[in-house]
Order: sequence, then structure tokens, then C-alpha cells
Amino acid sequence: MYYKEVLDGMADSCREIFGEGLTGVYLHGSMVMGCFHPVKSDIDLIVVVHGDITDGQKMRFMEVVAALDRQAPAKGIELSVVKEEYCRDFVYPTPYELHFSRMHLRWFRENPEDYISRMKGTDRDLAAHFTIIKRYGEVLYGAAVEEVFGEVPRESYLDSIWADIEGAGEEILGNPVYVVLNLCRVAAFLEDGLVISKKQGGEWGMENLASGYRGLVSSALECYVSGEEMAVDEEEALRFGREMVGYIKRMMQAGGR
Repeated sequence: MYYKEVLDGMADSCREIFGEGLTGVYLHGSMVMGCFHPVKSDIDLIVVVHGDITDGQKMRFMEVVAALDRQAPAKGIELSVVKEEYCRDFVYPTPYELHFSRMHLRWFRENPEDYISRMKGTDRDLAAHFTIIKRYGEVLYGAAVEEVFGEVPRESYLDSIWADIEGAGEEILGNPVYVVLNLCRVAAFLEDGLVISKKQGGEWGMENLASGYRGLVSSALECYVSGEEMAVDEEEALRFGREMVGYIKRMMQAGGR
């Protein structure tokens, strides 16, 4: 397994810090969907607890996370700590007790007390993460997925993935690989009810989208697998982004097929 020491370290630290309050530690994202790339991917985790956790526990946990993040892939670790009650009886947008990604590391390093006190709220992305866990998730420690995670309503999942791509028409030039493949996998869900990875989304797009799109999708797939930067024709990429966002919006309004 990729980064086994990081994953084992995370599971062991959660057990030590949260003790009997820990329900489980769950791996999701590209690592469990067969498309992990050390340059393009991060380590995606959900830590589930029952009951409240203290600021002291949060501080100890974040010190471990920051240390393990140094051993992680280029994009680092992304995780949320969530109460079991919101996993079992899903709430949207989903409350979380603590969140971390590489982009927040400087904040934690410079003002840890402020980070601990303020990094709590709700996150629409958790609907998509829980949906992936239900289908692909791996238990690093604790209770089985089916014992912890209830069903995510289709409308919540749709709103979650829409939030991730609604600005794609403008964002595609900044991160073409991610945006192109993500648009494809959202279309695959609306068309065929598929919950799939970005790589699988690109493969779906090659088979199902209009032939004029296939060169762009093929290039995105190749760069995703190789880890290379993607060079795009700006006009073509912008057109693809606008047309796909418009198509997805119409499909959502129609309720999918």
C-alpha cells in the first residue's frame, strides 16, 4: 500500500488521542479507487468520533497530522473529524469537528490556538466523501463502513458535486486535468448513476461524450496517469468547460436520466 507508514501512524495516533471516543478511521479518494498518483493525489481520510472532543485532543491530533503531512505525497493529507451521529443519520451540509489540508498548514503553524478554536463548521464536500466511502472506503481502524455511514440522499450528493464544478468554466485553465476529468465524472453520475474516480470519469467521457471533446479528455487522462502538466488550447478548454457546466446544469434541473 502507498504511504503505509503514514496511514498506520494516523490510525495509531487516533486510537491514542481519542481513545474510547474513536469510532473509526476511514480512507477514501484516489487511494481506494485505484487511481492514486504521488504527484497529483493527496491522502483522503475521515476520522469518526462519538461525542465531543476537547481542544487539548485537537491540538495533540493536529501536531501529529502536521508531522505525518511531511511524509505524505506532494498534495499532502486532507481529513475531517466528524461525529458519528452525522455519519449514521446524514445531515447536509455536514458538521465537522476539525478539518485539515495542506493549504491550512501555515495557519496552524503560525497560530495553533486560533486554528483549533475556529476550524469547525459545516462542509458540503462531506456528502461526496461519504458517498465514496460507502462504495469504496477502507477501514484503517474501527467499525465497519456499513455500521457507521448511512445513505447520502441523491440531492445532497448532487449539490455537493455541483459545488465542486460550478465554476469550472473559468477555473479550467488553472487546473485543466482536474476540471476536465471532474466534469466527466459528474456527467457520468447524472447520465448513468455512476460514482467513479476522475480517471474512470475520463474513460467514461471518451466513450460517451461527443467526438469533438475526446482529444481534450484523452490529453487530460494521459497527464493524470503520467503526472505531467497539461498544455491546452485556451479557446477549446474554455468552450468545453462552459458547455459541460451548462449541460450538467440542465441535467440536474431535469433530475438526470
